[in-house]
Amino acid sequence: MTTTAEDLGLRPPRNRVDPRCRRWWTAQVAAWMVWPLPVLLGLGPFLGPWALAAAAAWAAVTAAALVTVPRVRWSIHRWEATDVAVYSRSGLFWEEWRAAPLSRVQTVDKTRGPLQRWFGLATVVVTTASSKGAVRISALDAARAAEMVDRLTILAEDDQRDAT
Repeated sequence: MTTTAEDLGLRPPRNRVDPRCRRWWTAQVAAWMVWPLPVLLGLGPFLGPWALAAAAAWAAVTAAALVTVPRVRWSIHRWEATDVAVYSRSGLFWEEWRAAPLSRVQTVDKTRGPLQRWFGLATVVVTTASSKGAVRISALDAARAAEMVDRLTILAEDDQRDAT
């Protein structure tokens, strides 16, 4: 008989990230996509109508990305932290579903970049011995992230089973 994920109690993570992440992701898209517009418009006198056409096309793509990317990321990103594991799911084209048993946790950290601080968000990074790297849960409320780091640290310290 074959054991399935449901038999083991595995399921996709349940929690959504903080709603403020949509503004954070919009700011990230803007930072990456808006700067070429002045460059293309500045090239207008040298390249003529082609530069203006390129600027118009880029402006349309930028506007679509500013509306679409945050909404799509919001619909995809999920996370959950239980007493036995940390789960995360992200990715549109390359979906990544990660589970890190607390018995394998080496460190639990909270990180915040300048834009995340501006929006009151943080990222929880759970490092294990996995060759795949850390489990990252981005776009959490900063206070909730701090509580989660404390809780996971205590749970990981209490779980001293050999997970090798």
